[in-house]
Amino acid sequence: MNKKVYFIFVMVLIAFLVVSTVSAGVFDFLGGGNNSRAVANNDNTLIVGFDANFPPYGFSVGRGEYMGFDLDLAQEVCNRNNWTLVKQPIDWGAKDSELNSGAIDCIWNGFSINGRENDYTWSNPYINNKQVFVVKSDSNINSLADLKGKNVEVQKGSSVSSALKGDNKTLADTFGRMVEVADYNSAILDLKVGHCDAVILDSGVAQYQVNNGNHSGLKIINETVLSEQYGIGFKLGNTQLKDQVQKTLDEMYADGTVSKIAENYSSYGVPESLIHK
Repeated sequence: MNKKVYFIFVMVLIAFLVVSTVSAGVFDFLGGGNNSRAVANNDNTLIVGFDANFPPYGFSVGRGEYMGFDLDLAQEVCNRNNWTLVKQPIDWGAKDSELNSGAIDCIWNGFSINGRENDYTWSNPYINNKQVFVVKSDSNINSLADLKGKNVEVQKGSSVSSALKGDNKTLADTFGRMVEVADYNSAILDLKVGHCDAVILDSGVAQYQVNNGNHSGLKIINETVLSEQYGIGFKLGNTQLKDQVQKTLDEMYADGTVSKIAENYSSYGVPESLIHK
C-alpha cells in the first residue's frame, strides 16, 4: 500500500511539473515571459515604460521581444552610457502609477507633451505628430463632417481622448458614440469587423496600420484632428536623469544617429515628423 501511495505521489508531482513547464512556455510565447519586473532599478539600468501596441514607436514582435523607433533611440542612449535597457510594456492607463512608484524610469513611446506640460519632467520634443482618422477604404467617410452619427474608437488615456472631452468636444458631440479602448490593435480589429466606423490615432501609427499587409482595406482621412509633439516623460523633478538622456540624444542628433535610426521607419513617416536640432 505504501509503495502504491508513493507511486501515485510521484506521478502527480511529475504531472504538476510538466504542466507548470508548458504553462510557463506558453506564457512566454504570448509575451508574458518578460522578466524585466525582476530587474533591479539602479543607476546602471534604464527601465523604459511603453505601450507594446503602438507601432512604429514601440511594439511586440513576438516571444517577449519588442522594437520601434523610440526603443531604438533608447537602446542607443543606453549603449553610450553603459546602461542596460529594460523594455517594460505597461498598461497605458496605469502609466502614471508605474512612473511614480519607480517601476519605470521614464515613459518613452509616442508620448504627447501637449496638455501634460506640468505633469512630468520632459525632454526636448523630438517628433511633430498629428491625430487622424482611419476608416475602411470602401466607406463613404472622407472628411470630419462625414463622421456625424458614426461610432468612433479612441485609446483610453491618450491625448486625443482628453482633447475630445475638452477643446475638441464639439467634434466629439457629432459622433453617434465614442468608445475608449485599451489599445489601437483592438480598435483596428473592431473597425475591420464593423464594430465601429472610425478610429482616431497618431499619424505614424495610422500609416503603419494602413501599410501593414495584415490590415489592407483601410484608408486615412486627410484632415488633422489635433497637432502635438512627442517627448520623453520623466517623473516630475527627476532632472538629473532627464539631463543625462537629453545630453546623449543631443550628441546623437549632432552625429546623425537619430536621423539614421528614423530612416529605418521611413515607410511610416518618421523622418518627416522628426524635429531636427
